[in-house]
Amino acid sequence: MKTLQEVVLEEIKPKYFLEEQSYSLSQETTLDHKFSSHPLRKILNMAYVINITIGTPPQEFRVIIDTSSSDLWVSSIYCQSPSCCKHLRYNPKASSSFQSGDGKHINLRYGCGRIMGVLATDTVRIGRLIARSQTFVLSMNQLSGALEHASYDGIMGLAQPSLAIHGTTPIFDNLNKNRIIPEPVFAFFISSWPQKSSLLMLGGVDHAYHKGDLKWVPVTQAHLWQIAVDRISINKMVVACSGGCQAIVDSGSSVLAGPTQVVRNIFKHTKPNPKEKSQLDFCDSSKALPPIIFTINGMDFPVSPKYYLQKVSKDICFISFHGGTEDRSPSETWILGDIFLRAYFTVFDWGNYRLSLAPSV
Repeated sequence: MKTLQEVVLEEIKPKYFLEEQSYSLSQETTLDHKFSSHPLRKILNMAYVINITIGTPPQEFRVIIDTSSSDLWVSSIYCQSPSCCKHLRYNPKASSSFQSGDGKHINLRYGCGRIMGVLATDTVRIGRLIARSQTFVLSMNQLSGALEHASYDGIMGLAQPSLAIHGTTPIFDNLNKNRIIPEPVFAFFISSWPQKSSLLMLGGVDHAYHKGDLKWVPVTQAHLWQIAVDRISINKMVVACSGGCQAIVDSGSSVLAGPTQVVRNIFKHTKPNPKEKSQLDFCDSSKALPPIIFTINGMDFPVSPKYYLQKVSKDICFISFHGGTEDRSPSETWILGDIFLRAYFTVFDWGNYRLSLAPSV
């Protein structure tokens, strides 16, 4: 039997989450030896997509920007699974710059499902940035019901090159090695305001989108954008990560996630009524909820209920803490998803293996 929470979410989430932020590709900045800035579109209140093109002439696709994977894939005309048919699909026959790969079958696993395909090479454009001879995966089969209804056609990974398919060069690494971008950095501004677009900056940073100085944090893992967290506290009480833990900054996730039992403990501190177990709450209760403070590299980064309460209807909100990270790591590990990225303008520095954080404007 479904819980009341599940029933309510099924009824009201689709109506609210299908509202998407509009954006215009004309908002892109000019290059002229400067970094480029690209508008992001929010889908299902859970992920952010960017428009790219592949091929000659260009074929356009909507791809999720994912900092926890390194590969690029898009649906292809050879994929006949239901989750492919409703999407824009790459046609290699229509591209004069297409080159086939070695025919080896590729399997990519994500939280939303599994992608099976083959490698190919073509010209990929992100606005005015051109990655020539870029290797990507042509999806031949997509095993996921979620992908069938998703408002995107693929995923573009921006994790470290060591996580990519063996023998391939990720797109950001391609842009950097060929000096298409001036610096090996990219940054996210995730807007909390309808009138201000979310942005992905490639090759540099626009400091107009953060307040105060950027605080640098070293990356602790060779594959992912993973950092060390000193502790997590609420109302001056340490509620998680008491002996230090690791956190992965993941633009492909929408929530703050940690070990299930630890999240349950935090949940007790974020409800006006601790005995109430539902993650649903009235949005106006945010005034009574405390911020959750991540202490990273000796610095405090509070995340207020403004960010961790997500609307599912006009008056009902969802407290976006999720458990389950114990399934991927035996030690305490956290996922800092789009909730954290909305609170903090984040710079990903490939050249120095570090992140930089500052409050978003």
